[in-house]
Order: sequence, then structure tokens, then C-alpha cells
Amino acid sequence: MTNELITFGLTALAGYFAIANPISATPIFIALTAGDRPPVRRAIARNAVLTALFVVILFSVAGKVIFEMFGITMAALRIAGGILVAIVGYEMLQGRSSSVQVPQQVEGEEPRADIIRAQLSIAVSPLGMPMIAGPGTIATAVGFAANPGVLYTAVSIAAFTVIAGVTYLMFMQAPRIVRFLGETNLTVVTRLMGLIVATIGVEMVLTGAGDAMRDFLHSVQSIPMPRP
Repeated sequence: MTNELITFGLTALAGYFAIANPISATPIFIALTAGDRPPVRRAIARNAVLTALFVVILFSVAGKVIFEMFGITMAALRIAGGILVAIVGYEMLQGRSSSVQVPQQVEGEEPRADIIRAQLSIAVSPLGMPMIAGPGTIATAVGFAANPGVLYTAVSIAAFTVIAGVTYLMFMQAPRIVRFLGETNLTVVTRLMGLIVATIGVEMVLTGAGDAMRDFLHSVQSIPMPRP
């Protein structure tokens, strides 16, 4: 059991890191916080990762209950989540990204309350959602939580908490990271992450299809055969 949890935890870490992809989110954080003072930048980074963590915890704990309430099977959930994750990976492989608008203040001017509110609001969207906790991350969280036992859900949440901490540290070191990697290497890493994400999505689809087939065969075998 312990070995299974360790293996699951490592898989969750790799999956969340590949899908949340703090490396590709870092340049966007730099663009969104360009010209901001260090305290504001730290507040945006902190609120962004806390928003993403809240979303993942919510869907990890209640996502399964919500889907069961509507009569959705775990096999269907894995297939749908896998397709969504695979699509996200494909878009990453294509190098697609969204443009964002950054609220700016005049250099040397005292920051106004409305500007500070606008600056902090970007921590929720687009940074917290959908950059960190996007559709792929949510689908992965629900898929991981579909494993039997509360321990798996706790390990999944713990894994994303680690990724959230890594994301915060990378946001704080964003200028140095970009200078070290360069734009070309960042693009290569992002597309490599896309391949990993797409592979995880396909694996989720195959697992869900296998579960659906077993459920179907079990239901067929449980049908009483008419006597001759």
C-alpha cells in the first residue's frame, strides 16, 4: 500500500507539474507584473497560487460527489478528463497562448487603490485560473481523486500543494529564470511539457475505456440466462 501511494504521489507530481506548467506560466507572470513594485508582485504571486490550490482542493474533494450526483461513472469521467487533458497538451505542442492586458501605473506616481485592486485581481484570473488551475489541471485533479480511498485524494492535494509552492518560488525568481533559459529554451520546454500532457491524457482515456469495458462485461455476465 505504501509503495502504491509513493508511486501515485510521484505520478501526481509529474502530472500536475506538466499540466500546470509553472515554467510556461512564468513569462506570463512577468508580463502581467511588469512595472509593479516587489510587494505587489509578491502579493499577486501568493494570491495566484492560493487561488489555484483552492480550486484543486474543491474539485478533488467535491468533484467526485458532484459527478456521482448526476450519475456520471468514473470510467466516463476518466475518458472525458483524458480527452480534455490531451487537447490541452496538443495546444501546448502547437505553441498556442492567450494574450492578456496588464494594468499599468505611471512611473513615479503613487499607486492608487483602483490600480492595486486591478493588479491583485489578475492573481485570480488569468493567473490562478486558467493559467495554473486550468481545465486540464481540474480534470486531472478529479481523475486522481477518482482512485478509491481518501489517502489518494490527500496525496493528490499534497502533490499539487508542492507544485503550487514551486510555482510561487519560480514566480519570485522569474526574471533570473527567463534570463537563464532564454526565449528559445522556454519554447522548447513548453512544447516538451505539451507532449507529456498529451501522453497523460491518452493514458487516462485508455484507463477509462478499460474500466468501461470491464463494467460492461460485468453487467452482461450478471444478466440471468434464460433456461432452455
